[in-house]
Amino acid sequence: MKHKYYIDAHKGLTGPYVLGLIAWYHAWDNVLAWIYLGLHGTYGILWVLKSRYFGDKNWEREVGVGMGLATWVGLSFYWISPWLIVSGRANPIPPWLIGLCIAMYSFGVFLHFASDMQKHMLMTHRKGVLITDGLWSLSRNPNYLGELMIYLGFTLLPMHWAPLAGMALIVGTVWIPNMMRKDRSLSRYPDFAHYKSNTKLIIPYLV
Repeated sequence: MKHKYYIDAHKGLTGPYVLGLIAWYHAWDNVLAWIYLGLHGTYGILWVLKSRYFGDKNWEREVGVGMGLATWVGLSFYWISPWLIVSGRANPIPPWLIGLCIAMYSFGVFLHFASDMQKHMLMTHRKGVLITDGLWSLSRNPNYLGELMIYLGFTLLPMHWAPLAGMALIVGTVWIPNMMRKDRSLSRYPDFAHYKSNTKLIIPYLV
């Protein structure tokens, strides 16, 4: 089965999972739970749509059941936050931080989806060209930067260390190796060295 089917299924089920938690814990009046559902649930739907129309070709490869289940386990770290919130184990969060989380999510959605769309269109119509303009002039991985902002918006809401630890594990074991692997692959382009020297791996002007 293609790797993307495991990923898409998990992300698409996030909304029903959070809604199921709300029903299980009778947390219908938990405002933070509904905010979380609106953010992460929407992102899950957007991801499935992106996968359908301009998804990353790397997720098209066939994987075994073991790899598929490992993917599900890894992605389930992102489900810690809603459980903490809905079950009443989250710590109080100041209103200004809720606003900041929503803002980070919003900017993250723009960066993630717009940069992936730019990559998709260029790879479709200008194959074999190194992408160095637009959002890709700001960072070598603007899509990962957007995803980082999206998930920070989720993981900060419960004000708990566990979701952040889970996210850090995924970033360290999946995201960073993928970015480094991509750099090695792009090094075949003659102008990559110049592009690399003028950009950062993920966060503009910092990292």
